[in-house]
Amino acid sequence: MILLTGATGSIGTHLVRQLQKRQAPFTALVRDAAKGRALGCPYVVGDFDDPESINAALATADQVLLNGAGAAPTADGGPQPMIAQQKSLIDAAVRIGVAKIVKISVWHAHRGGRLAEGAHWDIEQHLKSSGIDWSLLQPSGFMQNFITGAGTFDDGGRLIAPAPDAPVSYIDCYDIAACAAVLLTEDLGTGRTFVLTGPEALTMAEVAGHLSRAFDKPVGVVSLSRDGMALRLEALGLPSQFADDVAHLWAEVAAGSLAATTEEVVGLTGRKPRTFVEFLSANRAAYR
Repeated sequence: MILLTGATGSIGTHLVRQLQKRQAPFTALVRDAAKGRALGCPYVVGDFDDPESINAALATADQVLLNGAGAAPTADGGPQPMIAQQKSLIDAAVRIGVAKIVKISVWHAHRGGRLAEGAHWDIEQHLKSSGIDWSLLQPSGFMQNFITGAGTFDDGGRLIAPAPDAPVSYIDCYDIAACAAVLLTEDLGTGRTFVLTGPEALTMAEVAGHLSRAFDKPVGVVSLSRDGMALRLEALGLPSQFADDVAHLWAEVAAGSLAATTEEVVGLTGRKPRTFVEFLSANRAAYR
């Protein structure tokens, strides 16, 4: 039995459908019963911050897809809640006897990294030392951000870019889910880290061109410096340290940190990942 955490998110909703197609036995962990019912699959209500509910959810699981909320600012500047939450689940999985955990991490996770990069590295090390079989998926930037608008557009509908000509190998969450489904249902990938990217690296200017055609209206691009991004985030009410960390990562993207492409999606699924044009076509209803 697979326990699927993060089931209602951008990756989880795709993974639910793909596990159903594979007829794999699984249960989705959700915080809201109504959202569980909307998934149309077996679910259990629980919360990372409620150990008893996590123990109950793990009771029948032999594999876990570990995915949760990303890096978030804390009012007092303390550790990101995700670290303790995911470590606690790993510890519970060890006690209960779970055989394998597939973790959704982030590309460039490393010791001392800012925000998600550092948080996921910390969790990765805990998982690797737990004694449970593990696999790590480290995806590039999500194509879904261009539909949700998460940190992507300004108030005028223009794309925000650290540098309009800096390429990023965006990936569709559909492909991340497909890789996770393979690792959860087939006997491979144990003890390996997979860096997942799309098939091409696009500049923000190129993304804007694709969006302009998809939205049937011009989509502009505005470039913000590292300092400009930090000031923008602070103006939105975010803590200054969090704003500075985001701006630092922003500058790394401008320097090409997410430009490379890999063949990991092909290696796991046997097919090429979706291009950005294919992603837009598959999600036409969402942006219309």
